Amino acid sequence: MNPAHIAELLQPYLAAGILGASQSEPAVLSPARLDHISTYVDVLLRWNARINLTAIRDPEEIVTRHFGESLFAARYLFPGGSAALESGVAGSGRAALHGRVWSQENAGALAPDFVADLGSGAGFPGLPIKLWAPHISLTLIESNHKKAAFLREVARALTLTDINIQNVRAESLTATTFDVVTLRAVERFAAILPVAASLVAPGGHLALLVSSAQQDQARSALPQLTWLTPAPVPESSSRILLMARKPAAQR
Repeated sequence: MNPAHIAELLQPYLAAGILGASQSEPAVLSPARLDHISTYVDVLLRWNARINLTAIRDPEEIVTRHFGESLFAARYLFPGGSAALESGVAGSGRAALHGRVWSQENAGALAPDFVADLGSGAGFPGLPIKLWAPHISLTLIESNHKKAAFLREVARALTLTDINIQNVRAESLTATTFDVVTLRAVERFAAILPVAASLVAPGGHLALLVSSAQQDQARSALPQLTWLTPAPVPESSSRILLMARKPAAQR
C-alpha cells in the first residue's frame, strides 16, 4: 500500500488538538514508519486469506479502523513520543522517557516503560503503539497459536526489538505486572476485565479501546480503579479510549 496514501488516511487521528488544547501541532509519521505500516498491511492481508485475523478486508479500512485507532491511543499514552525519538531528544533505551510526565492533565503519571497488549489478535493496538514509541518494552498476549505465529512474523518483517510474544492465556501471567495494559475487541469482555486489571502495576494504567456503550460495564466491573475522562476516537460516533489508573502501592 502506498505510504503517502497511508499518511493521508491517518491524518484525522494525528491532527492537532484532538487530545486537548495543549496539543498545537499535528503528529507526523516518518517515511520509515509509514513503510512499516505498508509492510504490516501487506503481511496482514496475506495471512488473513488463510486465518481469520480481522473481518476487515479492505486495505484502506484496515488503515483507518485498526491503525488509526491504535495510533490515536499511542499518541495519548506517549504524547510526542515518535517525534521526540526521531529527533534524538529522548535518547535511547527503555529508560529514555522515564520521568517524563504525561501531558494529559488527568493522567498524572510517569511515562510507562512496560506495556502489555492483552488478546493481541492481529496486533492492535500493541504493535502500532510500538511503532509510535519504540522505547517501550512490549508484551503481546495471545492464546491462539496461529495468531501468535502471525505476530511473530510481523515483528520479524518490521525488524522490531524488545517484543515478547506470550502464546498463553492471560490468567497464567498474573505474577507479572506492567505500567500499561491495553485491551481492544476481545471476547468475554466482562470476564477479561479483572484479569487485565490484575496485570496493571500499582500506579499503572489500563487503556481500553471500546464502544462508549461498554463504559459503564467497565467502570462497574473495576470500581477500585480511578477512571479518567474518556477520549473519543476520531472518525467514529461510538469508539472511545477509556483509561483507568490503579492506586499506587501503600508504603
